[in-house]
Amino acid sequence: MKVLLISASPRRAKSQTLALAQQVVQGLGPSARAEIVHLRDLKIDCCTHCEACHVASMRCPIKDDVTPLLEKMLAADGIILATPNYINQVTGSLKVLLDRSSHFIHCKRLLGKYLCGVVSSGSGTQDGLVLDYIRYYGRVCGAQYSGGVSACAYRLEAAFPEALNLGRKFARDIGTRRRYPAQLRLIEKGKAHFRTIMEMRKGHWKEEYAYWQTQGWL
Repeated sequence: MKVLLISASPRRAKSQTLALAQQVVQGLGPSARAEIVHLRDLKIDCCTHCEACHVASMRCPIKDDVTPLLEKMLAADGIILATPNYINQVTGSLKVLLDRSSHFIHCKRLLGKYLCGVVSSGSGTQDGLVLDYIRYYGRVCGAQYSGGVSACAYRLEAAFPEALNLGRKFARDIGTRRRYPAQLRLIEKGKAHFRTIMEMRKGHWKEEYAYWQTQGWL
């Protein structure tokens, strides 16, 4: 079982968000291979909406660290997105990464994978909005959402048992290939939406259209 933890805190190893996420990792058990990536260590520039990644899949003209990270996401069985709550949203570094993964949305590239969210904030309020956004991102990319955990940074340890249990559940979901029917229906609805778009743009988004053909979705 391969799990990728993407930490969006600028404080790296000193992050309280990471401390909470590490409890999730601990709950995965000994069979899991978890890799931690700190976005602060990477150079990821803003999307310029050039559509190059739709014309030629996964080939962005911006020369930075995004493509190797997207490839790590594709190679993982499960992805943990861990972020502080900055004004009721993920941090800018995580949003920039997600913006650069629009090819994942067009082609549901996280289909068959599982996602969970970890959030911390100074007050502990409105963290649900951030977790909802993480869940939404996973769904539009095709991933099923196992759940999330959040905590006030000043009462972090009180949430450790919940985070540990989330890790156990995450591992079970991945190991048993659990199906969430309501989520899968929404994923299929999103696929139907993009099926129409792919037919409309097939002359321009050639490699994405070819991907849809190889998947048997057209």
